[in-house]
Amino acid sequence: MKKLIMANWKMQLNYQASLGLAKKFGQQIKTSAKEVVICPDYLSLVAVSNTIKKTKLILGAQDCSITERGAYTGEVSPADLKSLGVRYVILGHSERRSNWQENSQMINNKIKAALASKLIPVLCIGETLVEKQRKQTKNVLIRQLRQELKEVTIKTAQDIVISYEPVWAISTNKAAQPMLPSEADEIQEFISHQAVKILRKKVRIIYGGSADFNNASEFLRQKNIAGLLVGGASLKIKNFIEICK
Repeated sequence: MKKLIMANWKMQLNYQASLGLAKKFGQQIKTSAKEVVICPDYLSLVAVSNTIKKTKLILGAQDCSITERGAYTGEVSPADLKSLGVRYVILGHSERRSNWQENSQMINNKIKAALASKLIPVLCIGETLVEKQRKQTKNVLIRQLRQELKEVTIKTAQDIVISYEPVWAISTNKAAQPMLPSEADEIQEFISHQAVKILRKKVRIIYGGSADFNNASEFLRQKNIAGLLVGGASLKIKNFIEICK
């Protein structure tokens, strides 16, 4: 199975910069050995979709609504994302949990809505620094998985992805330090076993947390890491291309 490499551009680029970066990635990323997904902001999605149509790149979104239609000001329908060519959608990212107080019920609803529109949800789970220091990591992960995958059904193991995203290791945190690849591998094996109990299928588990071109190869060599969710490093052309290689 191909390794999955996802670029989360967050709200770091303006419209023109997003188009320029997408064009350069499309020109320089020629590999078929990895599945490379770029997730621009909503404003850039349409133009980026057109820019990467004849490339090896796949389009992703950073979030979606809890339902296909309705009076939800400011939200974006998963059905509309699908019609635009989006294949993957990031859900439950730690920044949305902390900045917009997204809870497990909301994330669960979003996962179901994404699946109903035939998008592939990428569920982000992970512990904070305090939870890690209190040795609560596994309990936190079990709780998130059980609540956010409650009554979720999938037809194949490819229908959903889980991203282990230790909050304390995300590059936007000032004191962030990447987790040791071997330690990440052990936790991702644990996540995989727990997910099988809920979904009855062995889904892909990727890693997100200060992954860059210096450590990407080591993470990707681990048995239980099926890919990477890349933040800041995906904004740098040379760095991200090296990760994709």
